[in-house]
Amino acid sequence: MKNGKVVALSKSSTHTMQKFNTSQIKLLKGLGVEGDAHLGKTVKHRSRVAKDPTQPNLRQVHLIHQELHEELANKGFEVTPGQMGENITTQGIDLLSLPKNTILTIGANAKVKITGLRNPCHQLDGIQKGLMKAVLDRDSEGNLIRKAGIMGIVLADGEIELGDEISIEWPAEPHLPLERV
Repeated sequence: MKNGKVVALSKSSTHTMQKFNTSQIKLLKGLGVEGDAHLGKTVKHRSRVAKDPTQPNLRQVHLIHQELHEELANKGFEVTPGQMGENITTQGIDLLSLPKNTILTIGANAKVKITGLRNPCHQLDGIQKGLMKAVLDRDSEGNLIRKAGIMGIVLADGEIELGDEISIEWPAEPHLPLERV
């Protein structure tokens, strides 16, 4: 798989679905995106905090591929980068096909280890009715496919800017498929 690039960056200091576009973000090792509500070593998603606030935060960084926005546009949905809660919008990488523990180097120094798939929630329908269903699909065997992006943890600090290159470091085999986190 070839390298990709960053086409949008977003963050929000409050727990809102939409994150706001910015020209750069800073990733902090073991924490996430500086200034984002999901920054921290332990889980920050409110539904998960309610169950067990001591869980490790495996969802420090949310990435969505621009190609999903294009797919949704072809289905009549108007979704812009950051609107579905992602921090990094990529282009040129099939994020959903990456195995668990893949490491993405973004820009000069930032490293994100992929932990799993984002599990879409009903809040997506607040953006546009039917959006949640649009980011779910079934394969030929009837298995659920979650298309709402991937989640990761920060392995190395770094500033990321629009247009930065993203390179892929594959984990050791056997490759583990992404599951929801």
